[in-house]
Amino acid sequence: MEREKFEKLVEEALTELPENFKDRLHNITVIVEEKPSREIYDRLGGSPFKLILGHYHGVPYKHRGPFYGNVAPDVITIYQKSIEKICFTEEEIKQKVKEVVIHEIAHYFGFDDDELKKIENQ
Repeated sequence: MEREKFEKLVEEALTELPENFKDRLHNITVIVEEKPSREIYDRLGGSPFKLILGHYHGVPYKHRGPFYGNVAPDVITIYQKSIEKICFTEEEIKQKVKEVVIHEIAHYFGFDDDELKKIENQ
């Protein structure tokens, strides 16, 4: 899929977030990269054979205190080639992008992977 079209899917996923979530997103940027860098694999303790679909880097919302400010934006990165590797149709890509965006936004709000797995399995 062309990068521009993929980026549009990410934008749509953000637009479709519930208003009460969108209203609480501050000091954050969402970007698209082809695949994770070696540094990301090292930081996450993974190997290049493990697919990383997205990554949140920053100070989770629930950990921001009254002195939070004057900091670079948090960053959510969505990895296009990783998502395309596990999807076979454009509709599957669209759905997976939405899932990954929501997952990474949950990290922004302070949920860790274990908490997200519990929620997903309910």
